[in-house]
Amino acid sequence: MKPKLLLHICCGPCSTEVIRRLKDDYEVVGFFYNPNVHPEAEYNKRLMGVQRISALWRVLVDVGHYDRGRFIEAVRGLEAEPEGGRRCSACYRLRLEETARRAAENGCTHLATTLTIAPMKKAAVINPIGKEVATRHGLTFVDEDWKKRDGFRQSIELSRDLGLYRQNYCGCGFSRR
Repeated sequence: MKPKLLLHICCGPCSTEVIRRLKDDYEVVGFFYNPNVHPEAEYNKRLMGVQRISALWRVLVDVGHYDRGRFIEAVRGLEAEPEGGRRCSACYRLRLEETARRAAENGCTHLATTLTIAPMKKAAVINPIGKEVATRHGLTFVDEDWKKRDGFRQSIELSRDLGLYRQNYCGCGFSRR
C-alpha cells in the first residue's frame, strides 16, 4: 500500500507535473488552500483548474476555506516587502501550516507542495518551512524542487494540452502590483 500524501496545490497548472511525478509512489490527495489569492474571481479561476485536474486524473482534492482576512493578518507589516521577501515566506508558512494540520487530521503520512515548480519560487525558502511544519505535525515532507528536470516546462505543456487557465502572477494582490 502506498503512503498517503497531502499535496498543497496552488493552481491547476502547477499541480500537473507534480501529481504526475508523485502518483506512482504515493496515494496523492490534493489540498487547494490559497487565501492569498486576490481578487476572489482569480481564486475561482484557479480553483476551477484544480477541479478539472481532479476530475480528469481522478485525484481527490479537498478545498480549504477562502479566508482572505487570515492571509492579511499573516502578512501584516510586510505589505511593502519585495516579491520573494519576508511576506512570501509568511504566506508559504500560513498555507503549509494549514496543509500539515489537515494532513495529520486525515491520516496522511506525507506532505508536499506544488509551490516549488514555479521559477520565481525558491525551494531553498519553501522546503525548510515545509519540513518544519511537517515535523511538528508528525509528517514527512517531500523535499523537492519540482522545477528541476524540466518540471516547469512540462507543467506548461501539460497545461496547454489540457486547456488550463494559466495565470501571470503568484496570486496575492501585493504581487499583482
